[in-house]
Amino acid sequence: MVEFKVMGNDIQHLYVELGQGEKIYAEGGHLIWKSPSVNLRATAAGGFLSSLKRSLTGASFFLLEVEGPGAVDIAGFAPGKIVEIDLSGNTVLVEHKSFLAMEPTVNYDVKLMGLGFGWLGGEGLLMAKLYGNGRVFIHAIGDAITMELGPGEALDVEAGHILAFEDGMRVGIRRAGGLKTMLFGDEGLWLAHIEGPGRVWLRTLSRQQMIMGLMPDLAQVARSG
Repeated sequence: MVEFKVMGNDIQHLYVELGQGEKIYAEGGHLIWKSPSVNLRATAAGGFLSSLKRSLTGASFFLLEVEGPGAVDIAGFAPGKIVEIDLSGNTVLVEHKSFLAMEPTVNYDVKLMGLGFGWLGGEGLLMAKLYGNGRVFIHAIGDAITMELGPGEALDVEAGHILAFEDGMRVGIRRAGGLKTMLFGDEGLWLAHIEGPGRVWLRTLSRQQMIMGLMPDLAQVARSG
């Protein structure tokens, strides 16, 4: 059985040990190192249509098929935490740039979100749809928060902090307070509204915040453009 180990503290990486013939699928460009005995192959996992849908989200058309024996090490593109999700027959919607790796028993598709939510998230209208049985690993910039919402429970979330949520949850948008708050609160005009039951995964740092922290002048130009 494939062994996964999330390693590191503030900047985590995913160490994977594979036996003879064992496989995982990973997003290309995240590999740090591998054993010489590990084979890598770009593949249209799920077929041409699924790969085309993936490319529409901004993700890679091909996934990287990683086959043992040996070990590989994978990391995200920015400092943060790695989240393991055991699907167990459930379906999870993931911000597509956060996907790292999955077991071959997991299916990777995409789902069209509502116009308002897609625009609000700043990442387009399509999210990665992962379903089946097996483990999925996604990367959260900053720290990761997991929340379980019961029936009737809800969250209002700044959309750039949404990492993933279970399919079937009600998702929409809400105004961020009154007119003064909307104009001067520096959080945008709208928040994503997610209603339970189901699990939600959030990241403490959005991409916009990361850019603002590293390159504040450039971020100000981007926001005013």
